[in-house]
Amino acid sequence: MSDSRQERLAHVLVDYSARVEQGDLVTLETTTLGAPIMRELYRAVLAAGAHPLPRITLEGLSENLLKHGDDDQLAWVNPARADDIETVDVRIVLDAPANTKRLSNIDPKRQARHELANEGLRNRYLQRAAAGELRWVLSVYPTEAAAQDASMSLAEYDDFVYGAAFLDAPDPAAAWRQFGERIDRVGDFLAGKRELRIVAEDTDLSLVTEGRQWIRAKGHENLPDGEVFTAPLETSVEGEIRFSYPAVFNAREVDDVRLRFEAGEVVEASATRGEEFLRQMIDMDDGARRVGEFAFGLNEAVPLFTKNILFDEKIGGTVHLALGTAYPESGGLNRSALHWDMICDLRSGSEVYADGELVYRDGHFLNGLASPPGGASRPAEPQQQ
Repeated sequence: MSDSRQERLAHVLVDYSARVEQGDLVTLETTTLGAPIMRELYRAVLAAGAHPLPRITLEGLSENLLKHGDDDQLAWVNPARADDIETVDVRIVLDAPANTKRLSNIDPKRQARHELANEGLRNRYLQRAAAGELRWVLSVYPTEAAAQDASMSLAEYDDFVYGAAFLDAPDPAAAWRQFGERIDRVGDFLAGKRELRIVAEDTDLSLVTEGRQWIRAKGHENLPDGEVFTAPLETSVEGEIRFSYPAVFNAREVDDVRLRFEAGEVVEASATRGEEFLRQMIDMDDGARRVGEFAFGLNEAVPLFTKNILFDEKIGGTVHLALGTAYPESGGLNRSALHWDMICDLRSGSEVYADGELVYRDGHFLNGLASPPGGASRPAEPQQQ
């Protein structure tokens, strides 16, 4: 991205997304490739009167730990990370990978052991966020590796990222506030429903959301953003679902995932590639086989799959569910070291019923709740090679 785009992204993240205030302690986290945006973020945090704490990651360190660490080292929790999560007011994270396949050959059992060791840290992070004590936002800095995953040139990927975050609007924050009004309408509608049923090819899944909160994702915790999500009742998920795209977790891809649920728990799981990794992850702990999140993707500026969950779970016309831990603010009770989002494309041949009434077909709510002003159509998709 050009310097002007980096500066604009930094100010949206600091001023709109994270709402940095005078005196805040703010961690800024990225890899060495994200140094250009780190400089802009640092200046923006200073301009807000806050205190920036840069945290630069050298890619490859986690790979070395997972390959060569003994059991004690895999279970060790970095006290500096614990201190940051316990004390800072704001956390801003920029994903900027050099190699998105770096963990492809790691033993899944070792990955599961490391995830379990950090479960307490992750839960404390979610608790502080739910209590309003910690504001956070995740975004990206475009790299060649991410562009290759998306089957784009770096220049095309720059434009995709820029557009998906509404940064090409005259006033990006105003654009997010306007989009947020649409998201609120969907959230308000779903909040009055008890049960959802999703029907598509190889999919017939029912779940109960009564008494849970529908969270409206409007560009604060993620940028780009654009979803409504909740946590289904833990024993309510029934039926089967086939996920349209590879399920990506910890730099590993699992193709053609199919799950069958009974009383809220995965009782059958299969994949055409990566099935052993899938099984190791859902056997991680008692909560890994239950659904911690269900969501509708609503961002029409994200029309295609890029293998980056930050974008992919927002694709307009999709739903996704996450196996594992629930976000506390949704009212979900499931806890796990796992949180793995998987996406089902509903843009063709699908129906969603709410309390028995058809409310959604082929990627759109029938009552026009999420339609943009004037009925604007979905943006044209970038060319994929």
